Amino acid sequence: MKLHPALLLLCLLALLPARLGAQGASSTPTNPSINPPAAPQAAPIIPAAPQIEAKGYLLVDFNTGAVLAESNADLRLEPASLTKIMTGYTLYRELAEGHAHLTDQVLISENAWRTGGSKMFVEVGKRVGLEDLLKGMIIQSGNDASVALAEHVAGSEQVFAELMNAQAQRLGMTNSHFVNVTGLPDANHYTTARDIAKVTVALIREFPQYYVWDGTKEYEYNGIKQHNRNRLLWRDSTVDGVKTGYTQNAGYCLVASAKRDDMRLVSVVLGAKNPEARASASLELLNYGFRFYESHRLYPGGEPVKSLRVWKGDREEVPIGPARDVLATIPRGRYAELSARMDQAPTLTAPIAQGTRLGDIVVTLAGVEITRVPLVALEAVAEGGLWERIRDTVLQWF
Repeated sequence: MKLHPALLLLCLLALLPARLGAQGASSTPTNPSINPPAAPQAAPIIPAAPQIEAKGYLLVDFNTGAVLAESNADLRLEPASLTKIMTGYTLYRELAEGHAHLTDQVLISENAWRTGGSKMFVEVGKRVGLEDLLKGMIIQSGNDASVALAEHVAGSEQVFAELMNAQAQRLGMTNSHFVNVTGLPDANHYTTARDIAKVTVALIREFPQYYVWDGTKEYEYNGIKQHNRNRLLWRDSTVDGVKTGYTQNAGYCLVASAKRDDMRLVSVVLGAKNPEARASASLELLNYGFRFYESHRLYPGGEPVKSLRVWKGDREEVPIGPARDVLATIPRGRYAELSARMDQAPTLTAPIAQGTRLGDIVVTLAGVEITRVPLVALEAVAEGGLWERIRDTVLQWF
């Protein structure tokens, strides 16, 4: 049965009071709020970060990327064996893509066997399991193992270094360039404290199954037992990695990571004067971060925080939520000063694809923005039928 246009309009107008009331309720901003503790205490004084005797250093929160202390963090420096963090990450990517396997038997070339510096003591002409070589590189810092792995995966160390540079670019390591897999000195081989922290965070996040080896205190191969050079593994049970490095030009270097409760920090110290200095400086940075800062998960990623009105769709609302976890690192004791608001699109018209960015969650501390996370459509909304489109057109007139 066809309705006369005037009768159709009267029907639509009859719906307006209820529809407009519903529209008003859904369009009123409902900003997410962060509830402070019931009895917030006065915020403590946060002292300045410790001054570390090193060419460059950095302390970052693993989850949020917040920088808690830094000096010369973007100064290009020789990384020495910290290079093997990048080597390891690149190898793990190759494993993930199926270009190599832990069960591979790697032929040790004379070139790998002759590589100078620290060694795993593999023998030329022998075949060694890829997993054994990885452990030898990570735990014993074996240069011979590193070169053997590179040759196995890419044919040569030089080609593998290009894979490392490609991964570095993908991670945003804009001040790094690698020409070898060991960290042996070269004028064109360099990185920064900030860049090496980026690949360290990526390695821990993407490959936890391999990162556990970074906390192994000793490893024995071919009857030779060697100890991990990271002294913090013995001094602090919360430290579970990452890597030491040393050359005469680079000085003593250490990337360390520790997790206490739900907070993980990563420290980078480049160019300390001796092994004890790099260990003490790293622990001083970590203790400072854990003592004076705290990290909070405010909203889980992918969970709805609100529903928005959608016009001319096959449904009237779409749930929205943060694209990823909303996290914040703040000085300890200032949780009561946190607040959040939603900046959202004013008018939504179907169709809307799942994952479409519809606004942002903005988190502030004492009125200063500290993080912004996209709000996305958690479900798709298809275009409505003729009735829905006509109805919503009339409603929007009012």
